Amino acid sequence: MYQRFVKRRVEEALTDTPVVLVVGPRRAGKTTLVRQMDEKGRSYITLDDQTVLAAAQSDPAGFIRGLNRAIIDEIQRAPDLLLAIKKTVDEDYRPGRFLLTGSANVLTLPRVADSLAGRMETIQMLPLARAEIEGTAPTFLDRLFEGKLQSARDAIVADDLVRLVLLGGFPEAITRESERRRQDWARAYLTSVLTRDLRDIADVEKLTELPKFVRLLAEHSGQLVNYSQFGSSINVSHKTGQRYVGLLEQVFLIATVQPWYTNALKRIAKTPKLHFLDSGVLAAARGLTSDRVRADRGVFGAVLESFVFSEVLKLISNSNLRLTPYHFRDQQMREVDVVLERDDGMIVGIEVKASATVRTGDFGGLKTLAEACGEKFAFGVVLYDNTDVVPFGDRLAAVPLSSLWR
Repeated sequence: MYQRFVKRRVEEALTDTPVVLVVGPRRAGKTTLVRQMDEKGRSYITLDDQTVLAAAQSDPAGFIRGLNRAIIDEIQRAPDLLLAIKKTVDEDYRPGRFLLTGSANVLTLPRVADSLAGRMETIQMLPLARAEIEGTAPTFLDRLFEGKLQSARDAIVADDLVRLVLLGGFPEAITRESERRRQDWARAYLTSVLTRDLRDIADVEKLTELPKFVRLLAEHSGQLVNYSQFGSSINVSHKTGQRYVGLLEQVFLIATVQPWYTNALKRIAKTPKLHFLDSGVLAAARGLTSDRVRADRGVFGAVLESFVFSEVLKLISNSNLRLTPYHFRDQQMREVDVVLERDDGMIVGIEVKASATVRTGDFGGLKTLAEACGEKFAFGVVLYDNTDVVPFGDRLAAVPLSSLWR
């Protein structure tokens, strides 16, 4: 069984917070994680059981009454339970009373958005990080802010790196031995998300067009968001395209990343960037296999960038650093794929390159970012497909991609 990064955070939250909600994609391992808490005297209830769900929906207050130290799985299926939980928590504020999971971000639903403010801690759990799969304790983020990165002589490179990225992080997918069977799983997963999970949180018109919409988003992963273009692909408006993107974010299929900007630079793109949160699902949506990437390495860059972005999010969940992710691009198209801002204002930049070689020109975006940040710029790296850390001037270096899980 994999040791998950968020387990420590969940256990800590249960000691001082009445309600703890673990949210993330379906099949990412949330149920496995919270069922480990069964051994500590918690009752387990899943709203995937239709009889249980009907009871919860018909009488939320009665359903919650009498529950103590309970686990409720897939809370998004009956969001009105959160209002009943608020009432009972206000009457009895003991920590650790409810441990919830959700495959959709129920806190974005208007009727529950503010219901548990100050009473609940929300912890995001994504599919497996590479470090979780390998059983390592990564220190990449700490070393990045310190500028003390090391070469990785046992780095995964070339075709092995491609296979690793296309694998993704869903526990059920990575146990399948063949690439074809893994992609079959990912396609079935996409169908489940689009036909089941979205119905839990919203009425979606043109439901049959969503697979086409998701394929278009997959082609634009790692690029700036263009809601009008997305909407026109299925003959809906800019506003509806934006709503669909928001819904797919709620079920943790994709993420939009806000731009980092400062008044020191007047001409900066202020458009969000789109990423799929699992590179295996992204590869399946784009029909990419190891053989196809080997034949055309140019298609690998966008998938690799989304893989790195997702890995960084998972590392943040295991870090004591308080970090906010952004992207950066100016009007001259100088960009940095991932910008991390620490709570004290210090900045690091991560550029992703699918090549085994790095040149000075690859640091153009990082240098622009460093100039804008001044003393707040801690370090910048170009992650690349090789084994050695190579300095490229003050606070800049080329760093192996494998350093992410070291």
